[in-house]
Amino acid sequence: MEIKSISTYQAGDVTPNRPKTMTVSEAQQSFKSNLKNAIEQVNRSQIESDEKTTALANGQINNLHDVMITAQKASITLQTAVEMQKKVIDAYNEVMRMQV
Repeated sequence: MEIKSISTYQAGDVTPNRPKTMTVSEAQQSFKSNLKNAIEQVNRSQIESDEKTTALANGQINNLHDVMITAQKASITLQTAVEMQKKVIDAYNEVMRMQV
């Protein structure tokens, strides 16, 4: 791999990584699908934690460490989702307070 010095680069050598221009409806669909996937991931982690906890209580599995790690991951995932919800609501309220 050849390493060029900074002085050899011209203005057109490097193209910035700009995202594709989206229409409003494309942006809404993208946001919608990303939000749905995130909520589904939180739900899956909660379900997995519940299933492992139930299996441990019923004596079907003996690995307490795995159950505790899964429960902690689910807890952190849920806490992150709640904090993001709070930030989104705060941002929405801030936008609504703006005078146009």
